[in-house]
Formats: sequence, structure tokens, C-alpha cells
Amino acid sequence: MRRSRYTPPNGRWTVTDIADRFEEAAYTLKRLPPVKIQGYKTTWPEIVRTVFEKMQEETLPMRLGSPTADAISRMEETINWVFWLEEDERRLVWLRAERVPWKQIYRRLGCGRTKAWQLWSCALLTIATYLNAQNGGK
Repeated sequence: MRRSRYTPPNGRWTVTDIADRFEEAAYTLKRLPPVKIQGYKTTWPEIVRTVFEKMQEETLPMRLGSPTADAISRMEETINWVFWLEEDERRLVWLRAERVPWKQIYRRLGCGRTKAWQLWSCALLTIATYLNAQNGGK
């Protein structure tokens, strides 16, 4: 196992540290530029639109700024942590990282709110156990 490059300030991983890292990873993934397929190029001149046409056209959503290289590295490391979990646990952890409401999560899992929270906590605790073991059991 590879040792974690980024350790928390106290040197020991906690459930909240790991939850924060997953939220940061989801946010970083959202900020990455979209993948676009190379299209055709045209040599036609650009269309000059009137003021009325410009007012009616759809506005593009504002994009977030690109993530830093350090944020991308932390995201990649965090994504590797999910391979220590079962598939259902992975989905649950990632849904919470994307801040999906608990109501939608426990309906999707087919269990109660408390059980969904317990599964999420156990999954994060599993990751914390692996990470703390890598750091020499501090």
C-alpha cells in the first residue's frame, strides 16, 4: 500500500477529515473542464446578430475556475480510497460527497435514515483504519 501524501494536521485520520476530503474531491471533479469531442472547423465568417437576437439567445452557465494541481492530486488520491470499500459503500460515500440529501439516499438504498448514516460512518471508518495503518498506526 502507498502511504498517503497528505496527512491531517494531527497526523491521524478521522471520519470528518475523510468526509471533507471526499467533498473536496467531488467539488474538484465538478470544476474540471468538460471533455469535448474534436469537431469540424468552418471557414465561414461569424454571424453578426442584432441586439434583439442577442437578448433572446440562451445564456451559458457560469463555469467555476479550474482546480489547482494540488487539488487534482488530492482528488486522485481520494478516489483511490474508494477501492477499499464495497460497491454499495462507494456509491453511498460519493453521494454524500456530492451533498445529495439523506432522504434521497436512504430511499435509493431502501433502508432507514439511521441505517444509511451508520453505513456511511462505517465506510469512512474503514478508510480511516486503512490510512492510519499506513501511517504506522499513530
